[in-house]
Amino acid sequence: MRKIFSWIIIAFAVIVLVTTLIIENKSKDSTLTKLKVAEVTHSVFYAPQYVAIENGYFEDEGLEIELVLTPGADKVASAVLSGDVQIGFAGSESTIYVYNGGEKDYLKTFAGLTNKDGSFLVARTKQDDFQISDLKGKHVIAGRAGGMPVMNFEWALRNNDIDPEKDLNVDTSIEFASMQGAFIGGIGDYVSVFEPNASQMEKEGLGYIVASIGEMAGNIPYTSYNAKKSYIEENKEIIQKFTNAIDKGLDYVHSHSSEEIAKLLVNSFPDTSLEDITAAVEGYKNIDAWQKNTQIKEEDFDRIQDIMIASGTIEEKVDYETLVDTSFFKIEK
Repeated sequence: MRKIFSWIIIAFAVIVLVTTLIIENKSKDSTLTKLKVAEVTHSVFYAPQYVAIENGYFEDEGLEIELVLTPGADKVASAVLSGDVQIGFAGSESTIYVYNGGEKDYLKTFAGLTNKDGSFLVARTKQDDFQISDLKGKHVIAGRAGGMPVMNFEWALRNNDIDPEKDLNVDTSIEFASMQGAFIGGIGDYVSVFEPNASQMEKEGLGYIVASIGEMAGNIPYTSYNAKKSYIEENKEIIQKFTNAIDKGLDYVHSHSSEEIAKLLVNSFPDTSLEDITAAVEGYKNIDAWQKNTQIKEEDFDRIQDIMIASGTIEEKVDYETLVDTSFFKIEK
């Protein structure tokens, strides 16, 4: 009888403990501000963001983040403008297009993440001594017309005296999310691919990484966070907290090894091995892919517009302070 009574007491204690934990968790969740973030693609390239999620940096700031995969910077911009998400994560060119389109409640960039293009050029055949001049006469699947991937690629070509309109076929007819599949299906001699997909293609014998487009084209604030002007004005504290969490993620990737970072990315890339994630992180470290902090300098934003003017997508520049809210940046490290 005493045994039965003891088990009843233990069972009751367990129930009380579990109930208390559930209530505490619900109470904690209810205090977090929920934010939807449209990310333009899902890539190891955005490691600082996933690190911030896994290490609880957003929760520390009182935020709960839901990532919504939204392929294409134009679609990210549409999601933000429609109110489907509060924050967009894509190339800064999208904010320029929206502003030039006459939108009154236009998009403003408030934090940067990446320091250059994170895509890699994948060839159909192995090339141990690739030169950018090897692209002459070739068919390259480069991205959506007017998107930063293709504009940045063409910038690299022009800087090496290669005319993207005359010297090769720069294919902009394929949607961003379909580029890899089109190449595997037999289209093109080269394709632009982010990690971990590029390394997985090579591992499976579907292509060979020959160059970093980021290294070929140079530094720009390639991917950044934006929100509607009105949302930023009405939610300055939330935007600052979001930026703080991203800054912490950037601090982490610059102060930890590739393997330590990769271990935090496993949940974000469940179909990729730790070994492959580590290799992808190392590749991005080698090209200095991530900004030191979230600050976007005027000269860097200006360079994005130089690239857009060279591509013929805009005729004149938009003022830096119109489209970049500098009030959330940390002092440069």
